[in-house]
Amino acid sequence: MLIIKRLDNENIDKAIRRYKRKRQQVKLRNELRRRKNFVKPSVLRRTEIIDAVYRHQKVNGEG
Repeated sequence: MLIIKRLDNENIDKAIRRYKRKRQQVKLRNELRRRKNFVKPSVLRRTEIIDAVYRHQKVNGEG
């Protein structure tokens, strides 16, 4: 769990912004999503290959 201590005389909006920035840096949401839905390593590798082929075709102007 991510905890942000509120500084003395700090506006609550500023503390919330600090929390959001920290959460984005930690990438907590992505980790939670990844753990929620398990993907087999073989399926993960296959999707990585398909994405790489797509990017390669897009860069080289193929189909």
